[in-house]
Amino acid sequence: MFGLMFSRGALGSALRALLRPPLSASSSSNMSSDSHWLSPTDREALVMELRANGWMEAEDRDAIFKELHFKTFNQAFGFMSRVALQAEKMNHHPEWFNVYNKVQITLTTHDCGGLSKRDIKMAKFIDKISLSM
Repeated sequence: MFGLMFSRGALGSALRALLRPPLSASSSSNMSSDSHWLSPTDREALVMELRANGWMEAEDRDAIFKELHFKTFNQAFGFMSRVALQAEKMNHHPEWFNVYNKVQITLTTHDCGGLSKRDIKMAKFIDKISLSM
C-alpha cells in the first residue's frame, strides 16, 4: 500500500486543492463560512502568522500542530480546561495529547477535510490563553 505525500509549499497546496473531496450541497449548507477549506492564498498568509508563534503544518495531513510546555500539570490542565470551554462555544474541538506539563494540539476541520478559518481562530485563541498562563 502506498500514500501520497504533500510538500508544504505552493505545489503541495495546489495538489491538496485538487484532491480534496467536493462538498455536497447539503454538507456545505450545514457548515458556517468559517468551516470552508482555506484557499491557497488565504492559507499561506494565515499560516505564516501562526508559524511565528510556534505552529507547524502537519506532515501527513492538512492540519496545524503545536506543542506547549507549562510549569506544572495543574497549569497544563487549567489551560486545557479554558481551551475546552472555548471549543464548546465554537463547536470546534482540538485533537490533543497531555502528559504532565506538556500539551500537544492538532487542529483541522473534519467537515471540510483540512484547514479552515475555524482552525485559525482556535489557534489564535490558544496562543492568547497560553500567554496568560
